[in-house]
Amino acid sequence: MKDTKICVIGLGYVGLPLARLFSTKYSTVGFDMNQKRCDALMAGHDATLEVSDELLQDAINNHGFVCTSDIEKIRDCNFYIVAVPTPVDEDNNPDLTPLVGASTTVGKVISKGDVVVYESTVYPGVTEDECIPVVEKVSGLKMNVDFYGGYSPERINPGDKQHTVEHIKKVTSGSTPEIGKYINEVYSSVITAGTHLAPTIKVAEAAKVIENSQRDINIAFVNELSKIFNKMGIDTLDVLEAAGTKWNFLPFRPGLVGGHCIGVDPYYLAQCAKRYSYNPEIILAGRRMNDGMGEYVAIETIKLMLKKGIQVLHSDILILGFTFKENCPDVRNTKVIDIYKALKEYNLNIIVYDPWANPAIVEPEYGIKVNNELPAQKFDACIAAVAHKKFEGLDVLGLLKDKHVVFDVKCTLDRELVDGRL
Repeated sequence: MKDTKICVIGLGYVGLPLARLFSTKYSTVGFDMNQKRCDALMAGHDATLEVSDELLQDAINNHGFVCTSDIEKIRDCNFYIVAVPTPVDEDNNPDLTPLVGASTTVGKVISKGDVVVYESTVYPGVTEDECIPVVEKVSGLKMNVDFYGGYSPERINPGDKQHTVEHIKKVTSGSTPEIGKYINEVYSSVITAGTHLAPTIKVAEAAKVIENSQRDINIAFVNELSKIFNKMGIDTLDVLEAAGTKWNFLPFRPGLVGGHCIGVDPYYLAQCAKRYSYNPEIILAGRRMNDGMGEYVAIETIKLMLKKGIQVLHSDILILGFTFKENCPDVRNTKVIDIYKALKEYNLNIIVYDPWANPAIVEPEYGIKVNNELPAQKFDACIAAVAHKKFEGLDVLGLLKDKHVVFDVKCTLDRELVDGRL
């Protein structure tokens, strides 16, 4: 283990924190195709804010951590970890393009005796049936003869400074029992929360993909409850608080479901099921429910405006928050965009205010403008979409016209201020 030299491929929300952590024990190189990303990291700053400047600079200055886009600088590594995104396409089909690209990179540099471990979320079978064959083809080597494989699903929680990578138990697996133990030892040497060695790679893949699918289904259930209770004039949060007094009631709350995991992983599981001639019902029903919540929020806001006699056409609407979750700059698969698009159909003037979101990332990706500062104007309606701590203490009423509507997606505003909420 002391001769292990690690290369983490993909320096995003998952790869960078992991690479930084490994650098405290092993010679570690971070590889990313984005040269600007590498340059920024080597200058000591992580734009995702997952790794603090202090920790990153310590890794670079005191542990020899290097970030590079030069493939030659990772050729002498012997433990490759792939941590690239696994998105879905416009039809919600898994897009394995980043994984194929990363596997090609590994195939160009891997040598006999080396190990490649995948962390990207996939459905069971992708590592051995889709990724490893690419490595074999490019390298001319064979798994379990010349090199070895493994899978250890990522468990990063963006924006969470308490449950950081070393404090979340890690699942590991290997292409042989012996390699599984070796991979587990490498990870357990830096993961203070401990590890769980799964019996096979497919078991580890399946464990990851059901973690977020389970959360997705539970959130879909309370989202449906919210719609039902709203029609009945019952406050959903009151119901959940009352039901939560039972010891085994699960504390899920309604909301928008976006991001790189919960809003994506169920589609990977569904795709896998269909390959085995099984049509998943509950999984996709949950996805349909959650994917429709942005439009639901928009329509409910419009209804409330009409009930109050507020002119909808060309009215001024403020959306508070755009990131997919609170207190982080991550805008991947944010469902706030669904609120925005649905409102736009009514020819409204919409301002999105989010001090966390980077306008230079949002505009090319979503085609809309995000403001990091509040504009000096009054609004007809406000939708509190993301519960950033920076919004605490915000004088919401001071932003609104005398006749107005407030819709609270996250149930964080005073009830007296709110006209509607999930």
